[in-house]
Amino acid sequence: MTLHDYHIARERMVREQLEANGIRSERVLTAMRTVPRHRFLGGDAGSEAYSRHAFPIGFSQTMTQPYMVAYLTEHLLLEGHETVLEVGTGSGYQAAVISSLVPRVYSIERIRELAERARGVLDALGHVNVRIKVDDGALGWPEEGPFDRILLTAAATEIPESLLHQLCEGGFLLGPVSRNENEQEIIKLVRQGTKYSFERLKDCAFVPLIRDGRGHDTSVISDLADLC
Repeated sequence: MTLHDYHIARERMVREQLEANGIRSERVLTAMRTVPRHRFLGGDAGSEAYSRHAFPIGFSQTMTQPYMVAYLTEHLLLEGHETVLEVGTGSGYQAAVISSLVPRVYSIERIRELAERARGVLDALGHVNVRIKVDDGALGWPEEGPFDRILLTAAATEIPESLLHQLCEGGFLLGPVSRNENEQEIIKLVRQGTKYSFERLKDCAFVPLIRDGRGHDTSVISDLADLC
């Protein structure tokens, strides 16, 4: 495919998958039009890179479908000054989209091979405002916090308290959580002093958020009602 062909594929993705399904933020739509999704899949993915489904990227991980990337980005409510922590770098595509909208993105990936691959693509595309480290995402990145936004890109069964403690006052955590073995939903937790307001947004389907098993001890919130 030529660069023009990829441009047409992105425009069609934005029109038929995003705008047609309620994505309205012009800043988000512009970012989705601009970031070359196919580059994060490796090789010649062709126009299929812009189809309406997730893609396997190895290590039992996936690149999220375009609509959900846009949905999460829009619901981060980014004005352009925020510092964002992403838990789960994966391919690097979501980080690239967000980094088009804010000055700094911090992203954590537990699988070194994915982190290194994402770093290479992000650098090649000029997304130098994304920092990546290999670690257990549940620990966050406390030395760089607090953060205005924290985004989960995999479904948590419980919310790590360490992440919530890294939110700015008025900042929020957004992302998928498991309601039970078969159901997930996207939630939003806004920090208000020592309490958090809680909002359910949308049913979804993501790969699970997995701890790295290196013996870290992180307290979790298993009942969101305890936070509010």
